[in-house]
Parts: sequence; C-alpha cells; structure tokens
Amino acid sequence: MDRALAAREYASHLTDADLRLLAPAAPGDGAWLRSDPAALLRLLEDPGTFGTVLSQGPGEGPGGWAVQASPFLIFALLVQRAETDLASAAHVPERTGPRQRVPLFDAPALRDFLADTARRLFLAELLASFTRVASGRYRVRVAGRARTRRFSELDPVRLAGLLDAVSEAERPGVYRRLGDVSLFLTGVFPDYVTARALGPVDAGRLLRAAGLTGPQRERLAAKPAIELMEHLGARWYRTACELTPVRTARLAVAGDVAGRFRQARRVLNHLTDRYLLSAGQPWFTPPGS
Repeated sequence: MDRALAAREYASHLTDADLRLLAPAAPGDGAWLRSDPAALLRLLEDPGTFGTVLSQGPGEGPGGWAVQASPFLIFALLVQRAETDLASAAHVPERTGPRQRVPLFDAPALRDFLADTARRLFLAELLASFTRVASGRYRVRVAGRARTRRFSELDPVRLAGLLDAVSEAERPGVYRRLGDVSLFLTGVFPDYVTARALGPVDAGRLLRAAGLTGPQRERLAAKPAIELMEHLGARWYRTACELTPVRTARLAVAGDVAGRFRQARRVLNHLTDRYLLSAGQPWFTPPGS
C-alpha cells in the first residue's frame, strides 16, 4: 500500500469531530481535510498534533484524552507517538514472564517497522477493531449431528472453530481475524497469554487448525506461549493471503506484517506499557473478564 492510498484510508476512518480536533483553527472545521488526505497525513505525523488533540479543553477524558476523538484517531496518534518515543531509544523492555522485564536492544527494528505509513495504519485499525469484540453462536455438524458452538474474537481457540463451519470463500476472513487476535493478545495482553491463554489442549487444537504436521506441532507446542502465538499469528496472516482470490493492498500489508510479526507485537507492547492500559483508559476489556 503506497503512502497516498494509506492517506485516503486514514481519511475514511475519521469522523467529522476528529477533523475538527485535528484542525481546530482552520476554516470549515477541518472538513477540507477529507479532500486533501496528504495534508491530513502530515497533520497526523506532526509530533505536536498528539498533544494538541489529546489534551484539548472541554470534554477532556481521563488522563487528558479528548473524549470527542474516535478510538481510531486516538490509536492513530498513539502509534505515531510510538515512532517518536522510539526515535532515540537504545533499548525497549521485553517480557520474560508475568510482570518481568529485561532490556532488549532491538529499537532500530521497531523504528523500521513504524517507518512505513501502511504498517502504522495497520496497527491503528487493529486496535480500533477490538474496542468492540464480536461473539456469538454457530452451528456445526459433528459425527453427523448438529451442534451449537460459541465463538469470541478474544478466544483464538473458539474462533478457529469457525473454520469448520464457514464456506471456503469465508475462510480467508477467519484466518485474517485469527492473525489479528494473535497480534492483539500478544501485544496488549501479553501477561494473560503467558499465564492463562493456552493450555496444552488448546495449544494442540490451534496447531492442528493451522494445518501443521505432527513433528511441527510437537516442536511448537514446547515453545513459550508468546512465541507460539507469534508463529501462529504470522501463519494465519500468510494463509489468508494465500487463500484470497484477489490480493488487495490492505491484505498485502497483512502479509508484510506476517514477516515482521514480532516487531509489530513489541510496538504494541510499548504502547500498552506507556498508554493503552493506563489508569482511566478503559479501551479494552481483559480476556476472560
């Protein structure tokens, strides 16, 4: 996805209220930005916009976040802020267990990930998509009998069960969302993934759903939960790309992220530690709550 297309995608997500926040002093309350996506993108990338939008007067939310802003605008600015945060960082904390951190000197790789406009857009869209989690029931035949099963977008095991119920044409969408939930959980709720997300039975189900061979399943099942989910998430994205008849620019970005899944996850870890789950910012409901 080139920069011009990414700019138009940003514009399509923003509300009229978002545009007023981005250009409060401009004539027309910022509506002109819809017809000038390049200018909109320059505003989003301006380091000063973060403070301007997220600390504006009336209607201020907890911690200084303007409640008039849509979740997408807030996440777009936070992802952009991460690029600023990491511009001069020598290292970034990495989790080695629940509430345990060690410095990892891979900040240049994270800066490289964030240097691409389309990848920044991808992360903002991902975060916004999980502010409301889809769940429900579906019917599937097991041993000749119809069964009702539940699914939730925050439960990769149950979400993978949809692969047995949907048509071939719908499978790429399920694989894509499996990649999304893998990235979201490891990025925003890594302690949950480490401590509670996958037991041996659930890990085995996901590995079988991924179509891996027996030796591959045994090797991956022995890995820590975060590494297992990284591998599966990248595989889900690649499978979605392979099975989709027409590979759109948006799906091509998912394929690119598949090859950089760990960097994407660690950017989200940084955002989570700094901003996403701070006091008074209840954007996401913890899994299982």
